[in-house]
Amino acid sequence: MLSYALLTLAAAVLCWPEIRARDRLFATSVQVPVRAFRRAVRLLAIPAVGLAGLVFAGPGGLCAAVALSLLAVKYWRSEQDRRHQLNRADELTAGLRLLVGQLRAGAHPASAAEGAAAEAGPAVGAVFRDMATTVRLGGDVATVLEAHDKIAELREPLGRMARAWALAERHGVALADLLDAVRRDVERRTAFRRDVEAKMAGPRSTAAVLTGLPLFGLLFGEAVGSAPIAVLSGGLLGQLLLLVGVGLLCAGVGWTLRLTREVVPT
Repeated sequence: MLSYALLTLAAAVLCWPEIRARDRLFATSVQVPVRAFRRAVRLLAIPAVGLAGLVFAGPGGLCAAVALSLLAVKYWRSEQDRRHQLNRADELTAGLRLLVGQLRAGAHPASAAEGAAAEAGPAVGAVFRDMATTVRLGGDVATVLEAHDKIAELREPLGRMARAWALAERHGVALADLLDAVRRDVERRTAFRRDVEAKMAGPRSTAAVLTGLPLFGLLFGEAVGSAPIAVLSGGLLGQLLLLVGVGLLCAGVGWTLRLTREVVPT
């Protein structure tokens, strides 16, 4: 039972939410050590869980514990990436809304971009600051926007912004109207994605319940006195059954995650 408690504790540590860099409740000098500590805890969690599995269930328990830990890490990272994509899209639309508003009020593009950078998050704010600097230096803003490929989740909308800026410079079209069209498109795509994510909450909850059934089965077997944990932790056959069971569980969870994520637009 202790091994399952350790597995649960490690999964909770792996899923602990990060403090985002743009969180203004704490100073940067406090956030950095906290993030470093949590990263170190996550790195130590997998060896700790593997050691617990080795102690309580032998080599098969070691492999099973490591596999379950890696599955938890993959799930946590995918959830974090999904949240980051939505948050970055929200930051970009908010910055574009402010940029367009200032442009329509008659502000210089450099000043408008600086104002948008002041209200945006760190990553999106860096994009607007580079835009402002490029405009003041007379550079090619479209090229600067296309060069921001380090923000993978914003590569496509930044590319549309670059084409809109190039179109405005080449043909004299109102820049505010083109950027506002990009903002509306990103906003609609984000809203649609959130709607799909909400509709997929039911299937994901069902998958989570089905994933936990093997654990409840083991606990029920222990409660009625059949000692399934002793069978799995002792003997070659039990070790093989443990590995096969965990392998099938990981395969089922991975397939379920793939099915539920393929319907979500990127």
